[in-house]
Amino acid sequence: MTSVPEPLETARKFSIAPMMGCTDRHARFFLRLISKKCLLYTEMVTSAAIIHGDHAKLLDFSPEEHPIACQLGGSDPQELAEAARIVEQWGYDEINLNIGCPSDRVQNGNFGACLMADPPLVARCVGAIKAAVSLPVTVKCRIGIDAQDSYENFAHFIRTVHAGGCDVFIIHARKAILQGLSPHDNRTIPPLKYAYAYRLKAAMPQLRIILNGGIDRYDQCHDHLTHLDGVMIGRAAYHNPYWLATADQQIFGSGDATPKTRHQIINEFLPYIAAYCEAGGRLNHLTRHIIGLYNGVAGARKWRRYLSENAHHPTSGCAVIQQAQTFLPAATPIIREKTA
Repeated sequence: MTSVPEPLETARKFSIAPMMGCTDRHARFFLRLISKKCLLYTEMVTSAAIIHGDHAKLLDFSPEEHPIACQLGGSDPQELAEAARIVEQWGYDEINLNIGCPSDRVQNGNFGACLMADPPLVARCVGAIKAAVSLPVTVKCRIGIDAQDSYENFAHFIRTVHAGGCDVFIIHARKAILQGLSPHDNRTIPPLKYAYAYRLKAAMPQLRIILNGGIDRYDQCHDHLTHLDGVMIGRAAYHNPYWLATADQQIFGSGDATPKTRHQIINEFLPYIAAYCEAGGRLNHLTRHIIGLYNGVAGARKWRRYLSENAHHPTSGCAVIQQAQTFLPAATPIIREKTA
């Protein structure tokens, strides 16, 4: 891949959400083969893990992944500042602070969505990070938590954190219910309230507002982009990655007139797979990210089953991928937009 990375401000128009257990470096490299222009995010990594852990294991990424943001979790301003300095040295393009994750583990660590109850602390965290690095610092949050879900509470949180130095907010337009709902249910059960983000942008046009939550069609993207600065796509892109094949054209108005086929994407991924396996990596660390590429294509079930049954063997490599492709048509159809 020799394409020049998209400028960060432009790339924010369309981004792939940070997803725990999903957006590791292998998934990001694979997704970059499909869209050259979107902004990619790491999984959330805690400030303490960065300070005390294996930097290479936690932070390494391929140059092709640019533009790429590192999402941090934490609530100690000085610890976050120290972690941010390490992230900046590692070559990331942006630092994002997670104020949206509702999991019990995250709450027990006093970070994520529960911090929406303490806007001044979030503002101090942002301020400390900004003082420590020259990278852009952004915040990903919900529209509220539990009973604190009015627009007024949400706007107060944003105003307070903006005063701490944040100008870019990624808003998952659902509140988080911190007791009684799993992280999965928190992504689906609380109702979406896009109007909160629209109203906020109208009231504070100087902010860059990126919308997240429930977006899985390009017509939705276009509608939201008439009001806001960007859209962030989550599991719709991870579980059906070929949906991204027309993103560069649809969102950025550039890219190839005919998108790559699924087979072309896999063939471009094969050298990466070969290098990883030759270095001692396990094939199933990679195949879990590509298993949904052929969704909707004849033979997709056999493709998924073959990978699931064979990729976990210690000696498995590219031959498993190539054999799985034999269950698929030689030419697979180009993506068609899903209708409402």
